[in-house]
Amino acid sequence: MFLGLKSSSISSLLLLSYSVLLMPIMYYFTMNEMSYLIEWDIINLSSCNISLSFILDMISLSFSNVVCLISGCVMLFSSSYMSHDPFLKRFVWLVMLFALSMNLLVFIPSLPALLLGWDGLGIVSFALVIYYQNMKSLGAGMLTIMANRIGDVMILLSIGILVLQGHWIINLMWDFHLSAYLVLTITIAAMTKSAQIPFSAWLPAAMAAPTPVSALVHSSTLVTAGVFLLIRFYPFLSESSMFQPLLLFISVLTLLLAGIGANYENDLKKIIALSTLSQLGVMMMSLGMGMVSLSLFHLYTHALFKALLFLCAGMIIHNSSNYQDIRSMGLISKQAPLTVACLNIANLSLCGAPFLSGFYSKDLILETSLTNPTNSLMILLIFLATGMTAAYSLRLSFCSLWGNMKNNSFHTKTEKDAYVNWATTTLTLAAIFAGSLLQSAFLEFSPQLFILPPFHKALTIAVIILGLFISAIFWDEDFFPQKMSKIKFFFTTMWFLAPISAQPLTKLSMMLGTNIMKSVDQGWLEVLGGQGSFKAVLFLSNSNQKFQIKSFNFFILTMVFSLLLTLVIT
Repeated sequence: MFLGLKSSSISSLLLLSYSVLLMPIMYYFTMNEMSYLIEWDIINLSSCNISLSFILDMISLSFSNVVCLISGCVMLFSSSYMSHDPFLKRFVWLVMLFALSMNLLVFIPSLPALLLGWDGLGIVSFALVIYYQNMKSLGAGMLTIMANRIGDVMILLSIGILVLQGHWIINLMWDFHLSAYLVLTITIAAMTKSAQIPFSAWLPAAMAAPTPVSALVHSSTLVTAGVFLLIRFYPFLSESSMFQPLLLFISVLTLLLAGIGANYENDLKKIIALSTLSQLGVMMMSLGMGMVSLSLFHLYTHALFKALLFLCAGMIIHNSSNYQDIRSMGLISKQAPLTVACLNIANLSLCGAPFLSGFYSKDLILETSLTNPTNSLMILLIFLATGMTAAYSLRLSFCSLWGNMKNNSFHTKTEKDAYVNWATTTLTLAAIFAGSLLQSAFLEFSPQLFILPPFHKALTIAVIILGLFISAIFWDEDFFPQKMSKIKFFFTTMWFLAPISAQPLTKLSMMLGTNIMKSVDQGWLEVLGGQGSFKAVLFLSNSNQKFQIKSFNFFILTMVFSLLLTLVIT
């Protein structure tokens, strides 16, 4: 049955089947508010007890369902997109390992065992980012894995701190005298994985990976692992008075950084990556305001439409002679209508257009933030960033889809590939209907009914329309000057985060390594080691040789003098 299919198609079939079979189980667990904690004793020897825990609840089952649905669609898309790659089987194995690592992270509530999934994500994502073997990919991969290693170290520190409790089950935490340090380590670990300030530079850099990887890893799964960790730990973390204000401040800054950066960016994949960063800021911001279920709801809806956005962008790049600069695209809507229709649905869902998936979660988060007793400046910045989302989405569509044709006139786009069409159509249906379907599952956990004044109710839509209007006015290229200015450099480099994250750290480590090599390896170690020993032995042998020659001459002279003296006396 499977003999005529590619390895990627078989993987896609398995993942999609798993997702479809898991959906009724997930709804059953959600409706009945069921939760099972299963513990498997691996070895029990004297006082040493090694066990592995699994948790089955609404969060883990729904997350696994979404991850496998997106993974299945991405593998289906890869059957066509990566068909000419000689190492397609290696790519399939890496993506399947990634899906396995994500499921381990989701289903294991014990912190040391959770490292299996957490570290697995880091290693596999590094292998996928450097998949195209060139210097740019290596630089991006090193930045990605180094940022994520900070989070790995923080998880290891939190495991060490939790020795005081005698167990590592995330759901059974209580307050103890080192809990502040534990809150800090877990928050930093989540910030590195979800690319919050000051660890934001690795997410746009990771776009050096193949587009299916970007759709899976850097939009819906790996980057949401940090948010998922905070959701799992939230009952314990919320007991700390500093956790929510700190998370709110960092997430709003990230929102603003990504929104401004995306309006100045010209690389198609990096615009979508900065958009992902902005939505991660929304998830973290909702956690900072105590909206845990809404954060999880937005995580799922965002994963579906953002994966679709990346797949459509991949098709556009693939059919545009591998150009990624939106300034060299144009009039793609006439040449690839299905891809552009799917891209526009994903874009509208991202902006929060009514009755698409993004609307149900994003609109509710923004309206709830208006009723939250928080700082007015934070609310202002949140709505400003929401307007920027609409602005860069329209700019992307203007430049690449509807603008004048700026690419080669003889190049045509084709949409005859069934693999690509099935993958994009499945995710498009999810981007349209998943919000209303998931809302019924999350309705029990949503905030109670609250009444908003008409002005507050209309504010979200008004801000989105205003963002679109301002983008339409300032879309002219004269608004974005061609020459590099200090302000433009500041915004395009993510507030100097990109050069600060990469160049100074690299330069510092290289200079330190060079100095150590010169002073230790080529310096003291040579003096005290091989070269020094050789010179010391050489000096001693020369001295000994000279001494022996002088002694020999002295003895000869003494013998001659004694002989002469004897002859004179006799």
